[in-house]
Amino acid sequence: MKIATWNVNGIRARQTQFVEWVQRDQPDIICLQEIKASPAQVPELLLNLEGYWSHWHGAGGYSGVSLHVRKDLAGRQPEFFSPAFDFETRMLAVQVADLTVASVYVPNGGKDFEAKLRFLQALAQYAGSHPAEKGSLVLCGDLNVALTDRDVHEKERKAKAIGQLPEERALLQTIISAGLVDVTRALAPDNDALFTWWPPWRNMRQRNIGWRIDYILVGRTAAQKVSECPVLTEIGTSDHAPVVATLSG
Repeated sequence: MKIATWNVNGIRARQTQFVEWVQRDQPDIICLQEIKASPAQVPELLLNLEGYWSHWHGAGGYSGVSLHVRKDLAGRQPEFFSPAFDFETRMLAVQVADLTVASVYVPNGGKDFEAKLRFLQALAQYAGSHPAEKGSLVLCGDLNVALTDRDVHEKERKAKAIGQLPEERALLQTIISAGLVDVTRALAPDNDALFTWWPPWRNMRQRNIGWRIDYILVGRTAAQKVSECPVLTEIGTSDHAPVVATLSG
């Protein structure tokens, strides 16, 4: 099973790239963030993506997430839902194949840092209270926090930069400590050049001067089945790259 996450930074701008990537890799579950579109604004081709049950959770030209589940993984349309703490269409979840998978877009925090902290706190509580009968929890998305200095290129490390602050990192660690595994880092513990987002100027992506702020966090039991979780740096023109976890068995 392949579970993928990608902050597309505008699905209407990236629709062709998205379809080409899906056709190439055929992920079983796809989580998108920052779709910047309401369901009425999503192109018809994507609204009913061939071979997938899809749910678009957006409100216009800002924020928004979506989830897509292959129909051969779920025989009928699954129930998509958002937790009570969701705001600005930032979180959508689905229960399928003994997993509860959520597409998450944490606020950047630049305009309202306290709102970001509240969202992270609520997400930590959500992860900590996830009932076992709903299967392993998988949190996917742009969490807008670099967990450690290793997750930021040395030229981008700034002690007072939002996304690198101690209180944000502590909350992200609390989320992970609620029984989850950061599978990208777990499979590449010594990779100091592992980034998922790059500032969109001065060829930062081509020079790989970036941050790792996009994650697939997997419940410990299911995490044992993850064989690979690469960052697909060659895909798309978003300032983020997709991340794809492959679960065996």
